Amino acid sequence: MDTNATPERAEAGSATADQIKGVARGDSPVPLSVLDLSTVGVQHTASDALSTTTELARSAEAWGYQRMWLAEHHGMPGIASSAPAVVIAHLAAHTSTLRLGSGGVMLPNHAPLVVAEQFGTLEALHPGRIDLGIGRAPGTDQATARALRRTTGPLSADDFPQQLGELMAFLGDDFPIDHPYAAIQSVPNGQVPPIWLLGSSGFSAQLAGALGLPFAFAHHFSAQNTLPALDLYRQSFKPSAVLDEPYALIGVQAVAADTDEEALDIVRPVALSMLRLRRGMPGKQPTRQEAREHPYTELEQSFVDSWLDDAVYGSPETVRAGLDELRERTGVQELMLTANIPDRDTKLHSFELVAKSYRMI
Repeated sequence: MDTNATPERAEAGSATADQIKGVARGDSPVPLSVLDLSTVGVQHTASDALSTTTELARSAEAWGYQRMWLAEHHGMPGIASSAPAVVIAHLAAHTSTLRLGSGGVMLPNHAPLVVAEQFGTLEALHPGRIDLGIGRAPGTDQATARALRRTTGPLSADDFPQQLGELMAFLGDDFPIDHPYAAIQSVPNGQVPPIWLLGSSGFSAQLAGALGLPFAFAHHFSAQNTLPALDLYRQSFKPSAVLDEPYALIGVQAVAADTDEEALDIVRPVALSMLRLRRGMPGKQPTRQEAREHPYTELEQSFVDSWLDDAVYGSPETVRAGLDELRERTGVQELMLTANIPDRDTKLHSFELVAKSYRMI
């Protein structure tokens, strides 16, 4: 990666720690945020899912959540968030204070200049409210990734640090004078949205630390790697113009309901969807009844049990206790909750119960 494009050379218009570090509200010891995938159930459409995402953004703002991110996925009928920049623009137009961003944009799928233009535009439209979370995974299967990247060759993320350097240089108008792209200007430019690195293993953790960037870890689907990745991030961290100390959040599958039993009923279809995804059979999220009646094999039940062990679900009291324990165990500065629920009322009720359990509302 070209060191001339790192945060150490950030200009006056660059993101600052004040735009990154959240504010804890109510009794919560850390800021709480939202990750949404615009989940599509078998009884719903993509329009239903995106409408629910919009309502969740409005509600999350009212309930004191810090930020809301959308994640890039492709070729998955049960997830409608294939174009985060488009959805972020829509949500920003329907809210006024909530930070909005990507969790994340999968950089290997895109030319860095395109991402710089999209998020430069979002920042120009909604100054001081946009986060740019960057990931290195394809967010899809190999065939779809090749279609996105317009290649029939092997897929690799080996050049991710170089791509990231180019993106940062485009956003900051900061290429070295002898760089091939030095004469190219990303427009709009000016204030740079905060860049977060996302990860589910150690690679991005180490890179985020070396660059002094905030780090977001996908605990909700890679829990076994959470503590090693966070340790690596903190050990690798070097102060930068962006941050003088590490700032990490983790994504958590968190579902609250009026009772523990109801929460388990709600979360079972999410687990079944994950099982099917891991078996290469992505689809719309099944109903609660289908999840109850599914004839699980011993191996399938083992996967579901393991997935449930890593989720936080139950009554408001149960969820609060689980989130508090997770925060204490990981030492993160922020928790980002995701509830992959297609039903609007159930999803909103879950996030409202969490907010009430911490006296945020």
